[in-house]
Amino acid sequence: MAPHIVNGTRKRKHISEVDAPVARKAEVPEDVGLEMQSDDEGDEGEDGSDDDDGEVDDFPELDARSDTGSEEEDSDEEEKKGEEEEEEEEEEEEEEDSEEDSDASDDSLRIFPKAKLIQSDITGKPKKVYPEIEPNYDSDSSTEEDPNRIGNVPIHWYDDLPHIGYDINGRKVLRPARGDELDKFLKTVEDPSTWTSGFDKSTQSDKPLTAQELDIIRRLHANENPDAEYDPYEPTVEWFTGKGKEEIMPLSAAPEPKRRWVPSKWEKQKVMKIVRAIRQGRIVPNKPKTSTTDNRFFNIWSEPSTDHPPPLAAPKPRLPTNAESYNPPEEYLPTEEERKKWEETDKEDRDRDFLPQKYAALRLVPAFDQFIQQRFARQLDLYLAPRIQRKKLNMNPDDLIPKLPSPNSLKPFPNYRALRFLHEGGAVRCVSISPDGAWAVSGDEQGVVSLWEVIVGREVKRWKFDGKIGAIQWCPRTDISYFVVGVEDHLHFLVPPNISPSILSATQTVLAPAELPPAPTSSSSIKWVSTSSTSIETSTKPILTLHLPLSSGLPKQIVWHKRGDYVASVSGADQGSVWIHQITRRHSQAPFKKVKGAVQLVLFHPSKPHFFVATQRYVRIYDLAVQKLLKALTPGLKWISSMDIHPSGDHLIVGGYDRKLCWFDLELSNKPYKVLRYHTRAIRSLAFHPTYPLFASSSDDGTIQIFHARVYSDLMTDPLIVPLKILRGHDVHAGLGVLQVRWTPGLPWLVSAGADGTVGVWCH
Repeated sequence: MAPHIVNGTRKRKHISEVDAPVARKAEVPEDVGLEMQSDDEGDEGEDGSDDDDGEVDDFPELDARSDTGSEEEDSDEEEKKGEEEEEEEEEEEEEEDSEEDSDASDDSLRIFPKAKLIQSDITGKPKKVYPEIEPNYDSDSSTEEDPNRIGNVPIHWYDDLPHIGYDINGRKVLRPARGDELDKFLKTVEDPSTWTSGFDKSTQSDKPLTAQELDIIRRLHANENPDAEYDPYEPTVEWFTGKGKEEIMPLSAAPEPKRRWVPSKWEKQKVMKIVRAIRQGRIVPNKPKTSTTDNRFFNIWSEPSTDHPPPLAAPKPRLPTNAESYNPPEEYLPTEEERKKWEETDKEDRDRDFLPQKYAALRLVPAFDQFIQQRFARQLDLYLAPRIQRKKLNMNPDDLIPKLPSPNSLKPFPNYRALRFLHEGGAVRCVSISPDGAWAVSGDEQGVVSLWEVIVGREVKRWKFDGKIGAIQWCPRTDISYFVVGVEDHLHFLVPPNISPSILSATQTVLAPAELPPAPTSSSSIKWVSTSSTSIETSTKPILTLHLPLSSGLPKQIVWHKRGDYVASVSGADQGSVWIHQITRRHSQAPFKKVKGAVQLVLFHPSKPHFFVATQRYVRIYDLAVQKLLKALTPGLKWISSMDIHPSGDHLIVGGYDRKLCWFDLELSNKPYKVLRYHTRAIRSLAFHPTYPLFASSSDDGTIQIFHARVYSDLMTDPLIVPLKILRGHDVHAGLGVLQVRWTPGLPWLVSAGADGTVGVWCH
């Protein structure tokens, strides 16, 4: 039974015995569903002192008249005595009821197994006997036996011993055999369960983890709750709200203190003390700061900084010499010529600010007329003095130059001219080498195209066209043999003589097929005109001619795709001058409707469907498959004159008329990786070797620069660029030097065409 709270300020409601059960049913539900009993309560139940018949005591009401004064205290005491007598009577009745219900309470709870009542063999009295507990089911003890029973002993104590502990019988537990790291690796490959096992220190062996342990590890690794049954979004259980769950007892039964509504006299005394001090003038409010007494000027050299090393000392003034004396020696006094020269010299150029003078006595020395200027100069010295001491690095400038390998270790590369082929018609603007490296074709300004052997320089055939030869390029395919010549508004396809019948037949099938392919859906302004195959061998006319649009101009570049089916030509200076021709379909198209700037050069990527277009100052990369701009390179040149791409397709070199050569790493940036300045005049041509790590550049200064350019497959290693050789052999004619260079496939040989009308073959 709950104890009754009796206080001078509280009164208990008197509820009659007849009305009490009705009131209790309204306040507390009949069956809450909770059963709880401790060991002490169970013992009390057996003695017959447990249970209070389910009665609930009402909370005593508060009497508002409890604080009125001491006049009602006497009446309250009389009421207390009467209430205490009533409580004693009720307690006696409840004790009798609890004895009757004690036997039934044990059976209703069913917390422990039911006991049997037997007669003791020793005392002869009845006693309760409970069934034995099976450890496999009813006990929390583990059924798994640990063979090592050393307890909480550091396992490293057994590192030098053959055993790792002792079992339950005191016998040694031998250390299990463990292989080396290679055995562990092979075990992880052969046995899949190795990945789901853990090392047990007590047994020095690997034990497989259960599915529940693996699930806990997975949840911890994923930052989840280890308990799979935990629901973070389960509905809230309202324990203290709702019908039948109202709190019927307060948290505290203490009466409300008087300090809640009565002013504190101690605070009043403290406030009055402060008020009296203010009235007497002992407490003065802070005055506004109108002027600061601190010194605004301070010596910056006096206090060293705590965060930084101490600054340098102030520069000391120059000490006076004999020339500044009032009675200097005769040799310090200036002559009339020196005085006149000093007066005519500017103040900034004078050796000293004064002229030495001699006085008979110190009292005759007047005031120094340069005193203010000297003090001002001294202040400037202090103000402009350095505050930081910087250490000067003493190093050899040659150490800053990167160490390059010797050119002798980078052979082979061309280093002398072995052959010279002469054109009598003037400057040779273009030259091209056959894919097998045996033939060379060159053209001059008089319209003469010569085919000659690279090894001996013998001319095999000559073609004559009306107008200048702007560009020549050999088809890169090896199963057929022909080259393209660019003349004014025309592209001529020529077949060289003395080729095998199979190659000749394949070439005729490609350039002059018996059945023409179907006409493309989109029309083109370029006409394709073929010559009959019967007159090819005896005629000097081209087998195929492309008529470019009128006023297109002289084709200044012809470039082939690596597969030999597409050829691009550039002529004129507008965007309509770029054409891409497909040989098998006999179709030409202009890839650009509008291009910013005048197109100078174009290139095909060796392995990707990318198209490089060089204008006067920029190089743009287009994707022909998706027809969009990928990247715009900024070489920083005033006028781009030539460019070539590395066989790997990741590097590009661009030359300009302002004598600079830019190397681009296409995977790195749109700015040049390296800029080379080796020529003294405009760069005319650039060319990468298809197989050797070499590239060459020619210029109007009449020289050819040979470079070693090794590109590594490792993306972390920069390309190695080493200048190897300067080839001189062409004369400068009308301000023009070497106009074009081309490499011989398969050999480190170079063929150059010059403005002096000669073509040179450079060998190693």
